[in-house]
Amino acid sequence: MIPRLPSDAETAPLHAAFCAELRARGFAGDLSLSRADRTVLATDNSIYQLTPQAVAFPRDRDDLVRIARLLSEDRFAQMRIAPRGGGTGTNGQSLTDGLVVDLSRHMNRILAIDPQTRTVRVEAGVVKDQLNAALKPHGLFFAPELSTSNRATIGGMIATDASGQGSCLYGKTRDHVRALTTILSDGTVWHSEPLDAAGLAAVQARDDRAGAIHREIDRIQRENAALIAERFPPLNRCLTGYDLAHLRRADGLFDLNAVLCGSEGTLGFLAEATLAVLPLPSHAALVVLRYAGFDAALRDARALADLAPASIETVDSTVLALAQGDPVWDGVAAFFPEDAGERARGVNLVEFVGDSEAAVAGALARLTAMLDAAGPATGRRGYTVARGEAEIGRIWTMRKKAVGLLGNRTGEARPVAFVEDTAVPPENLADFIAAFRAVLDGHGLDYGMFGHVDAGVLHVRPAIDMKAPGAERLVRAVTEEVVALTQRYGGLLWGEHGKGVRSEFSPRFFGPLYPALQAVKAAFDPRNQFNPGKIAAPDGGALLTIDGVPTKGSHDRAIPAALRAAYDEALHCNGNGACYSWDPDEAMCPSWKGTRARRHSPKGRAQLMREWLRRLAAQGIDPLAEARALRARPGWLAFPARLAATLRRRDDDFSHEVHEAMAGCLACKSCTGLCPIKVDVPTFRAKFLELYHGRYLRPLRHHAIAALEPLAPWLARAPRLVNAATRLGAGRAVGLVHAPTLSGLDLGREMARRGVALAEADVLARLPPAERRSHVVVVQDAFTSHYDTPVLLALLDLLIGLRIRPWLAPFRPNGKPLHVHGFLGRFARVAARNAESLGRLAATGVPLIGLDPSMTLSYRSEYKQALPGRDLPQVRLVQEWLAARLDPRAADPDGEPYWLLPHCTERATAQAAVAAWVHVFRSLGLPLAVLPSGCCGMAGTYGHEAENRATSERIYGLSWARPVASMGRTGRLLADGYSCRSQAKLIDGVRLPHPVEILRDHLAATIPAPRLRQAAH
Repeated sequence: MIPRLPSDAETAPLHAAFCAELRARGFAGDLSLSRADRTVLATDNSIYQLTPQAVAFPRDRDDLVRIARLLSEDRFAQMRIAPRGGGTGTNGQSLTDGLVVDLSRHMNRILAIDPQTRTVRVEAGVVKDQLNAALKPHGLFFAPELSTSNRATIGGMIATDASGQGSCLYGKTRDHVRALTTILSDGTVWHSEPLDAAGLAAVQARDDRAGAIHREIDRIQRENAALIAERFPPLNRCLTGYDLAHLRRADGLFDLNAVLCGSEGTLGFLAEATLAVLPLPSHAALVVLRYAGFDAALRDARALADLAPASIETVDSTVLALAQGDPVWDGVAAFFPEDAGERARGVNLVEFVGDSEAAVAGALARLTAMLDAAGPATGRRGYTVARGEAEIGRIWTMRKKAVGLLGNRTGEARPVAFVEDTAVPPENLADFIAAFRAVLDGHGLDYGMFGHVDAGVLHVRPAIDMKAPGAERLVRAVTEEVVALTQRYGGLLWGEHGKGVRSEFSPRFFGPLYPALQAVKAAFDPRNQFNPGKIAAPDGGALLTIDGVPTKGSHDRAIPAALRAAYDEALHCNGNGACYSWDPDEAMCPSWKGTRARRHSPKGRAQLMREWLRRLAAQGIDPLAEARALRARPGWLAFPARLAATLRRRDDDFSHEVHEAMAGCLACKSCTGLCPIKVDVPTFRAKFLELYHGRYLRPLRHHAIAALEPLAPWLARAPRLVNAATRLGAGRAVGLVHAPTLSGLDLGREMARRGVALAEADVLARLPPAERRSHVVVVQDAFTSHYDTPVLLALLDLLIGLRIRPWLAPFRPNGKPLHVHGFLGRFARVAARNAESLGRLAATGVPLIGLDPSMTLSYRSEYKQALPGRDLPQVRLVQEWLAARLDPRAADPDGEPYWLLPHCTERATAQAAVAAWVHVFRSLGLPLAVLPSGCCGMAGTYGHEAENRATSERIYGLSWARPVASMGRTGRLLADGYSCRSQAKLIDGVRLPHPVEILRDHLAATIPAPRLRQAAH
């Protein structure tokens, strides 16, 4: 039995008093001192881990004023804060051991869109893709592009003056900022926009913090004009923080926003921003240019840049190889063909955009003519051209995923960010990278590279095992050499992702100008309370250092290696935050979208699991041994000890906070498919629940859910009685709501009517080999067979109509509910028995197919984990098997299309299976389109658990509610997940057909039946 894990780091009295006083003064947002929230917000996308004392989630601008005014009081002079947005920083910008002020949870409203002036006004927590989705109907977009656009906030983009792809055409974030609303350190709300001489004089005359700031910043700029011109490099990526070089614009206006953009939360709270937006380009083309080597791609970029494309992005062979192992590759593989049997070792992506087809075609023609004339010169191998939003979008999605994909390599050494955004003059880039690679090679490091060659920025992530002793010394050694290199080639260490912990190099790069940056900090924040130690420290203050801040690896080092290996589904999360996606129509992560609490995300749960394992290790507990002990003895023997622990339960057990986060997971498995690192929450969640409930008694509903599968055939014998009890709310006694009712059909009788028999291995084995091609075994699942029987019967009718003889596998529990709730010992036993039974059927050569995505996909995931090394039977989804047998043909172009909302587990982990539905429908002459959608919120039993019901319905409302409301009663909106169909019927009273029902009905009116391929099965 695992022990109680009391908190070993209570919130400091100063911070507890600060939060109490904030609440007393009317703070309307959320305040958290919980260890779980503090643990989750201790990391970003960097190598660092710094646990805050408390977290504030302001509701609005007034809450920020309350925080600033309280900070300015003498009793809280020692308080330190750090503003936080999407948490995507790669250098610890939003990390602090003080108070984190997270603006993303509540301050995420788009306040105004003005298409006439092409401006928008937004709160700091608005996500970049969220803004562009709102702008798209107006034909506008916010231009600065970055790989984290689906979770990066506007406030964070301004704080780091973010830029990425296309910056040579569109500039950086600051180039699109028109006005900012900032809460200064004394609580003053300041609206900053460019000022003429008279406006500046009027502000400087004010007797408050705003007046003092404008007087001091004006003085600093005037007295240091020569040094500023010398020390701020003339680069596209001149990101330095406190950008005095652009304080006075070319038109003579004084623009304080130049200093605020890139200030990383060190000068005040950004509350709102007014931004300039641009018309969406109406035409685009993207050339994928392949090379024999990465150096050839870098050196060719200068010639390509002369053609003035919108952007030139480069990717090396390491990133390309990782992309080929990710689902994203399915949509782009055709654009990366092999040349003479060899894959490209470097790629340049060259995009042209314009407002007319002629303009883009002309630019494209000039490039392709040059390429065709030169042939294989300069290491070029060939090229492909993508046209249209869909094709180009898929390629850019692959490029965006490069950041995360680099972390998805095997082994303990993983690519990490610490020298990843150097910027040099583009003409120096190839030589600089050659020297950079020599540095990494000299340390024996592997690495991947990608970036913006047109701007002279390349992202380089060396692979280091940060858990190994001496990792921090290696980070120091490599960084020092890279700093020297960037200075030698006229560049910067921090070209795109800000300083953060790397601020210690500010004095080295700015030299005699650094005191001016110190004066800027002192003017805004005289007590050094806003994100101290970053960019510049006032006199007497200290800058952070790259080896002076605790790292995630140093915490993980305390976990024994065997335990890290057993929980690698969590331990390798690198913090990239892809699970924080804003997009409601993206499957990952429904619990994060439904709660806006970061502990309810794959990243948050992985961080909590790491901390939980560290605490167990500190007490000398081996969770692996505890799990073995639990499985080795009957549960009733441990009941007295569990009862005693439950009765003596104390709230200060850290396991309770971890459990709250794990219990909120829908186990939809979207993270296992869509996370670039493949963080697998359902797997480590199940391991945690097994151990947690090895100490604390389970709720009764867990036992009811666990018993449902084996009991289902027996319950189906008395459907009226069972359904009556269900309608009377029998499940409420154990915490289950809206339990489904049995179909009431006699499956055996319906099988007999169709001439369908139960499959027996010896009978199937006697079939002639040629005849077996027209036979298939349908593997039952408890929910379709007994609660949605008409769908199973539709499948049998469809197969018969296709001249395939179906057999029904004898019913055995699949065990998926057991796994979801952490009954891992029982699950392994159920899986073994079922695998043995299905294995005998599979050995006959007759294929096995399943109907429900969640249940069927468990045979290739959960079963593989529970039965390692065992030869498991292949159970394909029905559409996967049919797609391999049906010859494709063109669907009726004039036919009204059907629309599919696939199960989120299927969408995330078996994308080819989703595409197979389109193929199958087309084979029968029917058009089918797959709608973008997230999770329906049901996810098996999650939506039936009373405490989850409100969140379940909220998740449904984010994505599914819209298409169901608009198309659900047409009979043309389909869903292939049993839980999904149950949710739509429960909330909207709509029964969504299963695809096999539509195919069955269509086939009944089609003569002759479609031709089957006989070669595959």
